Amino acid sequence: MKLVRNPVVQFLATGFLLFLALVVATTVLADRAANKEALVDARHTTQVLARSVAEPALRPGLVADRAGALDRFDREVLDRLLVGDVRRIKIWAADGRIVYSDRTELIGSRYPLGTEEREILQHGGIEAEVSDLTKPENRFERGSGGLVEVYTRIHSPEGEPLLFEAYYSAADIDQRRQDVFLPFRRITVGALLAMLALATPMIWMLTRRLTRAARDRERLLVAAIDASAAERRRIARDLHDGVVQDLAGTAFSVSAVARDPATPAEARSTLDRAGRSLRAGLRSLRSLLVEIHPPDLRAEGLSAALADLTAPATSAGINASVEVRGVDGTPDPTVALVWRVAQEAVRNAIRHAEADHLWVSVQGQGPVLVLDVVDDGVGFDPSAVADPAHYGLRGLTSLVEDAGGRLTVRSAPGRGTTVHMEVDRQR
Repeated sequence: MKLVRNPVVQFLATGFLLFLALVVATTVLADRAANKEALVDARHTTQVLARSVAEPALRPGLVADRAGALDRFDREVLDRLLVGDVRRIKIWAADGRIVYSDRTELIGSRYPLGTEEREILQHGGIEAEVSDLTKPENRFERGSGGLVEVYTRIHSPEGEPLLFEAYYSAADIDQRRQDVFLPFRRITVGALLAMLALATPMIWMLTRRLTRAARDRERLLVAAIDASAAERRRIARDLHDGVVQDLAGTAFSVSAVARDPATPAEARSTLDRAGRSLRAGLRSLRSLLVEIHPPDLRAEGLSAALADLTAPATSAGINASVEVRGVDGTPDPTVALVWRVAQEAVRNAIRHAEADHLWVSVQGQGPVLVLDVVDDGVGFDPSAVADPAHYGLRGLTSLVEDAGGRLTVRSAPGRGTTVHMEVDRQR
């Protein structure tokens, strides 16, 4: 899993997919271009043979099938027409009659012309296509493998349009296509491989640099957190050893004086109120110390820490209870997360719920640790909440999710609120 998240691996995987896509795309485009270029040679050769060799050698009477005209044409131009890759020559009249062919058996035969051939006869131009060797007029070419026919228009001495058709070996045209295509492929594949070869070390170096920077930031963050925790411990220790002890001593002294029979009745009543106020302030201060720095965020001390956390609920007239079971062996970071979520939920319940009862429960269910903070207060609509007091819980959601857990808040007006968290304590 760690390997899959490595940026270099991701780059190489993405680059390989792009490489394949580009190779396929450029191969298709280059193949089309090469095929077109290979046919350009055949078209050019056909035009030269038609205009410069065949048409000037046509004699009156050839179209009328006069033997002398045919023999003379055959003697004069056949050797000059069957040159290079040319395998077969045919000259057609507009009515589909073959007026000349290097295979004399075909001369005088009639076969229907296709739409493309009639278009060329009517408007001129040049066209190429793969020969259909199943047609009867191509029966003498069936043993020659695949053929490509290229045809264009010429004119007889009488001005009649004729179709000049030259046949080329498909293998020869394919070879020319490969000769054009292979350099395209080498250039494309070579350029892409060179790009990957150059980019991969750069990505690797950038990744290492970013990783080192992230580690440095993490070390600074941990150091800042440690420094903050140390400062909170110092403040909590100073308050506990100083102000809290002084307030506790003062509260005991005031209570003792209030119970002294020698104290006047009027002063005794005032001292009782002062003692109660001091004890309430002492409880609030101790709760504040718990929030500043919990006494022991470990599995064995979680119950006591949550009890201290819910202590202010008594002053608010809320009956609070804490239940912790099955948390032995839970790692300290998971315990700290449970306490942090419980802290926010209890704080909101005390300040805003107007509840009579508050229940805090932590249960170990196999590998999962479950926290529930439940109150029977006024509740709220979670989908329409705009109270900033609830932003803390919403902000904790991402923290819980980063730990592989799930945090949900269930509430409704008049039905209290439940904050439910599940987290894998072994993660």
